[in-house]
Amino acid sequence: MKCVISVLGKDRSGVVAAIAGVLAECGANIDDISQTILGEGRMFSMTMMVSLDVATADFNTVQERLAATGESLGMQVLIQREDVFQAMYQI
Repeated sequence: MKCVISVLGKDRSGVVAAIAGVLAECGANIDDISQTILGEGRMFSMTMMVSLDVATADFNTVQERLAATGESLGMQVLIQREDVFQAMYQI
């Protein structure tokens, strides 16, 4: 299952490692990643395209694990199924 993950919050060290660690533990693969630091307030923004191995961890499990990691980092972490994400932006 393909999914889009968005991470947003104040920049700090270890964010990419923490998110990638959760994904690795869940058997997910990072297919593409983009990140940037926005403005002088040092706002961190990252978007990932990932492939979930639902035999290892289903969508809800990954979502819960990412939300908990985001909370511990003080960041917003959202995951959406790619098909839902694409449908939201079709005209």
